[in-house]
Amino acid sequence: MRYPDDAEPVITLTSGPVNAYPDVLRGLGRTVLYDYDPAFQAFYEKVVEKAQEAMRLSTRPVILHGEPVLGLEAAAASLITPDDTVLNLASGVYGKGFGYWAKRYSLNLLEIETAYNEAIDPQAVRDMLARHPEVTVVCVCHHDTPSGTINPIDEIGAVVAEHGAYLIVDAVSSFGGMKTHPDECRADIYITGPNKCLGAPPGLTMAGISDRAWAKMKANPAAPRASMLSILDWETAWSRTEPFPFTPSVAEMNGLDVALDLYLAEGPEAVWARHALTAKATRAGIRAMGLELWAAREAIASPTTTAFRTPEGIDEAKLRHEVRARYGVVFSSGRGETLGRLTRIGHMGPTAQPIYAVTALAALAGALNAIGFKADPGAGVGAAMAEIDAVG
Repeated sequence: MRYPDDAEPVITLTSGPVNAYPDVLRGLGRTVLYDYDPAFQAFYEKVVEKAQEAMRLSTRPVILHGEPVLGLEAAAASLITPDDTVLNLASGVYGKGFGYWAKRYSLNLLEIETAYNEAIDPQAVRDMLARHPEVTVVCVCHHDTPSGTINPIDEIGAVVAEHGAYLIVDAVSSFGGMKTHPDECRADIYITGPNKCLGAPPGLTMAGISDRAWAKMKANPAAPRASMLSILDWETAWSRTEPFPFTPSVAEMNGLDVALDLYLAEGPEAVWARHALTAKATRAGIRAMGLELWAAREAIASPTTTAFRTPEGIDEAKLRHEVRARYGVVFSSGRGETLGRLTRIGHMGPTAQPIYAVTALAALAGALNAIGFKADPGAGVGAAMAEIDAVG
């Protein structure tokens, strides 16, 4: 049988959005309360407190009511001024993309760019800051999803803190799937969301803001106010006694509440472990089938997305279409410079379960054989199962 393009897929194994946990979907069906009802105001405060616990933050996080691209652009607009010299760290499409926002607010932009299958070297950051003591803001994408690679943000954060610059971190597709927290990496603005590793729908941003970042934003006369891009307007909105700048996304907050409960109840370390094992099993299977991982080395391969190179002579879009048409399984393409050069298999939230590695590899092998690349599904599945069974 074949699945038509307009039929819902059987399994979505993408790098996001991911299918939400069933409990989260049920949470979205809760009563939509009036935002100024005391019950909702108390509920909103409790959800922010849960987000603070999950993010291990010393300050209250801000919830912005739009998917995390809103938060990333808002961070650039609020923190960066024309007087700032910005150092953007680009190890992939999304890291490079933040530089475009940074340049909108300050023309003084420097950049360290690596090959898009590599990671940023903290020593390179240290050397650049030594050569350019005028740098005041540094921006980095933790998991550059279009490449499936991870930057060492804790080490980078320590270098930036030593220099005294402000640090903006894009942790949209890493938080909740691996050990990363705003305070640990010394981030001044740390942007993430529930629509990746927390297994909720897209629609909200979770932002960790340091005290000194609040002060810098308040001193910036161009920082957005009375705007969807405003972070400042939401500073005190977490409190049940304070007004909302505009109507918050009530249903999305219901879903986030459940997603945070699930994450905290399972235990962050356990959540990270199943993300890591699913990715490790997938990587083993990819290699066993004669395919090449995109990441230059395993140490920088993401536990939330596995990217592999498109085999010579294979049309990447046709490969993904065949996986979907034959097996009802959806993978992600590359983006920008990686489009057509790699395929991505996501391990996020509900699909960060080792058995999905087996499913992904079996479907991938079948589709590859169908379009002319010889792949041994037994080798791929066997290698994945060996990794899974080794854990016991």
